[in-house]
Amino acid sequence: MLHLIKLAVGCASVDDLAAWQARRARTHPPLRHRTRATPKRAEEVLAGGSMYWVIAGFVQVRQRIVNIVPDTLEDGSPCCALHLDPALVPVQLRPTKPFQGWRYLPAADAPPDRPQGMAEPQEGFEAMPAAMRRELAELGLL
Repeated sequence: MLHLIKLAVGCASVDDLAAWQARRARTHPPLRHRTRATPKRAEEVLAGGSMYWVIAGFVQVRQRIVNIVPDTLEDGSPCCALHLDPALVPVQLRPTKPFQGWRYLPAADAPPDRPQGMAEPQEGFEAMPAAMRRELAELGLL
């Protein structure tokens, strides 16, 4: 099994990502993320892989990838559609530096799901300085 990791560009929180995806799923079903690059290791990704979303400098949630199919952008250019399960699964926060596009994420390197009861946003998280959030996450306290 292999995962993908991607920056949720323009999303300041998990709630932003959820709202954006809900709108997109209503207006342009099915829920999918389009990308110009087709994963060459699609078979491994489809064997239980997820899209791990980086939001505000941290891997925060994942979504199961249910299909990978050829698609077309609005301008007619070819692309790849990663069909996503709508459930956003909170994961243990992990600081991540910015990068372009998506990357493969081996299962052994993926952050684990948050323990039950820790799935709700932590009070004051958004108000903390980024450096403090990063340090607390590195210590396993977030």
